[in-house]
Amino acid sequence: MTKSAEMPFLDHLEELRTRLMWALGALMIGVAISFAVVLRFNVIKLLERPILPYLQGNLIVTHPTDAFKIVMMVSFGLGLVLALPVILYQLWAFLSPALYQHEKRVVVPVLVAAAALFLGGIMIAWFFVLPYTLKFLLTFQASAFDSFIRAEEYFSFATTVSLAFGAVFELPIAILLLTALGIITPKFLHTYRKHAIVLCVVVAAFITPGGDPMSLLAFSLPLYFLFEVSVLLSEVVYRRRVKRVAKREREEALEQEQERQRERAGETGA
Repeated sequence: MTKSAEMPFLDHLEELRTRLMWALGALMIGVAISFAVVLRFNVIKLLERPILPYLQGNLIVTHPTDAFKIVMMVSFGLGLVLALPVILYQLWAFLSPALYQHEKRVVVPVLVAAAALFLGGIMIAWFFVLPYTLKFLLTFQASAFDSFIRAEEYFSFATTVSLAFGAVFELPIAILLLTALGIITPKFLHTYRKHAIVLCVVVAAFITPGGDPMSLLAFSLPLYFLFEVSVLLSEVVYRRRVKRVAKREREEALEQEQERQRERAGETGA
């Protein structure tokens, strides 16, 4: 553990406020950059492609502010991806005083892995989950209905699914961090493995609204795979943590014994 004195509670609150302000500032800059990119390169037309094959025409708007809301919605999603490394760094920097010095050295690999997992989750959602879900939903009883979808509803749906998958893919990083902090253990994860299976199915049901058993199975399995990867990472981190704690306790016991010996030697000399 770090040797610095414990911070008073109010100092912790002040540091948390500072970290949140940095994270919020990074998010605002990311959204501003994304807003310019969306307008400059007509990203909206690109993001419409997954749903266009299932429509009779184009997406429709029914309110004067719909177009602006859509651009802001997409800009927020892209801005969050851009700001994620800074947000994760601020979170890590706030928690790092509770970690050993050597644990702090993994901050860069963890940040890179977290950003890669979040982006990977979004890519999987956009290129696999979303097209599959749209195909199922919009071809179901298609002969009985005409598909005229509001643009705002489509982009809200697409953004929610993509960000949800990105967040879910952060599971290994979250468990790794909680294990490093000593909050959870591999034994805890093994004990609740059956509960994790049920939770994966429930989460998959929420973020894959297709509803058919095949899509539910197809997206529950990757979530459970992430959980098992998280368990393995937790075991590695936990073993190393136990070894370090045991080594530190032995060193402290040795120092105390040496101190007692010096005290006895001083008393004998006196």
